[in-house]
Amino acid sequence: MKYLISLYIWIVGLLSIGLVLIIGFILSYLLSPETVDKFVKFGCRLSLRLMCVRVEVEGQENVDKQKTLLFMANHVSLFDVPVLEGTIPVFVRAVEADRQFKWPVYGWAVRRFGNIPISRESVHASIRSLNLLKERLKSGMSMVILPEGHRTLDGKMRPFKKLPFHIAKDADVEILPVGLSGLFYLKAKKSWVIRPTRIKVRFGKSIPRSIMQRLSALELRDHVKAKIAELIERP
Repeated sequence: MKYLISLYIWIVGLLSIGLVLIIGFILSYLLSPETVDKFVKFGCRLSLRLMCVRVEVEGQENVDKQKTLLFMANHVSLFDVPVLEGTIPVFVRAVEADRQFKWPVYGWAVRRFGNIPISRESVHASIRSLNLLKERLKSGMSMVILPEGHRTLDGKMRPFKKLPFHIAKDADVEILPVGLSGLFYLKAKKSWVIRPTRIKVRFGKSIPRSIMQRLSALELRDHVKAKIAELIERP
């Protein structure tokens, strides 16, 4: 039975999210990025409901819509991106693995929307991507990055990369930690089975720039990881 349910969710998910991306791609030539983003956010939330995924959100009041923020979350599942897009209550763009930009429909859409591809194989290429991230932040655009770089294999957080924290300090923007819970049960990296479940997104309080500048990049990395860990529900 679980395989039939999983097959249903895959079909519904691919069709619904694919349709959202295609419509968003077309609308991006007609409307402002902010307007298109609102449509895509609604589409992501609707798609998750159609896939029988119940999303609970806490702490959205911690997101100051007047500030430029760098959102950081734990990297759990293939669903991290639509979940974050659907729940972050401000206009954001994201840094994503460059291989995802080669996927049909999805890759075309996120490139058009303005997300930044980052290489996992080339340090020099990844530095160029992170410098673009810094430029976006300095221009006043809030961004999302998952500092583990790879999805978890066992449900536990992997080590965080240090470069995003150098970028955050250089851009002089606040980091807002986000904890994702329940997504590993929804879909683990090495499994094609998707289980209907409840997931939770918890937004923490942003880390003041005074604290960020006082800490070294490595200290900031460890501080943010601890804050995200506090936001994650234990099974």
